[in-house]
Amino acid sequence: MEPRCRTTGFTLVEMMIVIVVIAILVGVLLPQFRGYQDEANTQRARSELRTLATAVESYYIHNSNTLPATLSALTSATPRIVSAIPNDPFNTTTAYQYARDSGSPAVYYVIWSIGTDRATDISTISTSGTITESGGGDCTQDILVTNGTGTDGSSAC
Repeated sequence: MEPRCRTTGFTLVEMMIVIVVIAILVGVLLPQFRGYQDEANTQRARSELRTLATAVESYYIHNSNTLPATLSALTSATPRIVSAIPNDPFNTTTAYQYARDSGSPAVYYVIWSIGTDRATDISTISTSGTITESGGGDCTQDILVTNGTGTDGSSAC
């Protein structure tokens, strides 16, 4: 009788156990990663919004106390303050939102990111500088800068 040669390797059951353990780990870690990504996008949006607010204020000073009609007007302003308007990190195909009051001349503005809920909840800013929400939205998740006031009297919604 010839001795049997035993080959070494993983059995199908062992492979299935490894795959299940990896799937469980991915399922646990993926939501945490999403939270870190949202936090990083929030910090990025805050930084870029502060830069855009500085650019709007500079435009206002250098253009006879007139606010820009759109954010894209900042790229062709003299002196040039920004070379391009960055896209909102929560919607990478769209630039930040901008509104100014309807007064003549406009004195209040708001620039915002759609935020972690990925929905635009801000609609306008009034001639008294109050930010209004659109259609019953919750603008607390929007990230914004303004020289006006929020719906609760603060500088945010």
